[in-house]
Amino acid sequence: MNIFRLTGDLSHLAAIIILLLKIWKTRSCAGISGKSQILFALVFTTRYLDLLTSFISLYNTTMKIIYIGCAYATVYLIYVKFKATYDGNHDTFRVEFLVVPVGGLAFLVNHDFSPLEILWTFSIYLESVSILPQLFMISKTGEAETITTHYLFFLGLYRALYLINWIWRFYFEGFFDMIAIVAGVVQTILYCDFFYLYVTKVLKGKKLSLPA
Repeated sequence: MNIFRLTGDLSHLAAIIILLLKIWKTRSCAGISGKSQILFALVFTTRYLDLLTSFISLYNTTMKIIYIGCAYATVYLIYVKFKATYDGNHDTFRVEFLVVPVGGLAFLVNHDFSPLEILWTFSIYLESVSILPQLFMISKTGEAETITTHYLFFLGLYRALYLINWIWRFYFEGFFDMIAIVAGVVQTILYCDFFYLYVTKVLKGKKLSLPA
């Protein structure tokens, strides 16, 4: 495992922990899109079904279990534990407009037409757009809390580091996965505006706001 994949994994884990701590410490999920979190839970569930069929390494298995567990814990906190603080009025993105096309694309464009491979491909495509409900919610409310922006930053950083990881693997291992790379590029592009605002505002102590 190269340093870019490792730091990417750690950035991803940091994002998840930041979000969970934010919800637990404030006893509130205000400003958090429950729909995005459901999509991420679906991403991890469909991607890591190979936990039941194969073993790669203790690190790999542990990280997969942590991602799945944290994803469902976040959904539980939003929709059960702190349901009263969930802002459903602004979390109105139509997720079916993401899930249905992504599901169709996974059937049409995949590495191997088998159930596990189609579900893995579905998870890759879905992850690239799962943050859209969160960004849409921020655009509707006009701003985001600092902790929420830190969560989004580390989530975007994880994807950017994985792009570098794929470049590294292509040059040094000859590994190339077009599906993962294209989906990763799409996801990174979605974060570009946010990264700019994070650097120019949040890091300077200002509130982040997106155009409504």
